[in-house]
Amino acid sequence: MNNFIFENRTKVYFGRGCVKEYLASLLRGSETVMFAYGCGSIKKNGVYDEVLYILQKEGKNIVEFPGIAPNPSYEKVIEGIQLARENKVELILGVGGGSVMDCCKAVALGAVYEGDWWDSFWKKSGILDFSPLPLGVIVTSGSSGSQCNGTAALVRGREKIGQDYEKCSPGFALIDPSYTFSEPSVRMRSGGVAALSHVMEIYFSQPDGDSVSDDLAEALMRSIIRSLKRALKEPENYEARSNLLWASALAKNRLIKAGKRGDFICRQIERKLEAYTGCHHGDGCAVLRPVYYRLLCQNKPEKFARFAVNVWEIPAEGKTRQELAEAGVSAFAEFIRELGLSGTLRDLGVREKKELGKLAEGCIASPGSYRRMDRKEINRILEECF
Repeated sequence: MNNFIFENRTKVYFGRGCVKEYLASLLRGSETVMFAYGCGSIKKNGVYDEVLYILQKEGKNIVEFPGIAPNPSYEKVIEGIQLARENKVELILGVGGGSVMDCCKAVALGAVYEGDWWDSFWKKSGILDFSPLPLGVIVTSGSSGSQCNGTAALVRGREKIGQDYEKCSPGFALIDPSYTFSEPSVRMRSGGVAALSHVMEIYFSQPDGDSVSDDLAEALMRSIIRSLKRALKEPENYEARSNLLWASALAKNRLIKAGKRGDFICRQIERKLEAYTGCHHGDGCAVLRPVYYRLLCQNKPEKFARFAVNVWEIPAEGKTRQELAEAGVSAFAEFIRELGLSGTLRDLGVREKKELGKLAEGCIASPGSYRRMDRKEINRILEECF
């Protein structure tokens, strides 16, 4: 394993009723709270009323910041920053999924920075030598894992740019699996593929060997696959939802990154695709990753063979290492088809082949990748996905 520094500053409160039990005490010391949320689903499932009641009972000055859409935009962050400054917000409470949490992280940073936060910290990585506004989150969707890290991705124009600042990590995360019962099936399917992809991009990367991180990654992949299948059959199965939520969080809390470089070539393309078409992250993963991993397994058949045996339980007997590797990728692709997510770039909104070059623009080599991809090869992957 490579050398690493591990830190996670988010305190997690997990379980049924955790919001009612802990939120009031976590609000102490903050008089003005920004209540940030998405496009209305929490008003339909009762979460909005529950959170608002606690905020009002505690006598907080409530500043509502609604309407955070999937793939949060630069413009929405600017709106949140202005709202936070005008009302002298002391704590941001983000209630929702990954998009809400990502937007809130950027608002927390930009609200206290006097310069151009985009140029200083988002267009390129900067040095965050100050503390953003305190941030807490209540999770209503299980895919992103954004509740346990400082990563956020924002759209500006036709670009989606992500950054990772540990100081932007939520101070606390309240995770009640029952809050996800009303999540639409299509979002759960897409989110499950996204969570699985988050693990795979670390697992299929340098260095390899006898690694605790890889052992943990295999366990997480098995859990996500098993729990997602069960939750789709039984949407209110608390155990399945619990495991899906926690596995998704562990996939992104830096634990499995310890000692690994990661391979983020696919993620670069996916972010371009999300900015270009507005699709959900998991939908892009479902189209791109089977094609990418079919190519990658030619370079590292031993790792993909291990994936086939340890994650998909494919018998090794009678198969060459390469055959086993390809069987593992095929099992992944078949799982996506079973979820009803397999498709093409055209299905996601890419209309003409000439647009593919724009998706490949700016994609750079990922240091942990098993294969050094050039622009021509990335274009070939996109053409196969088209």
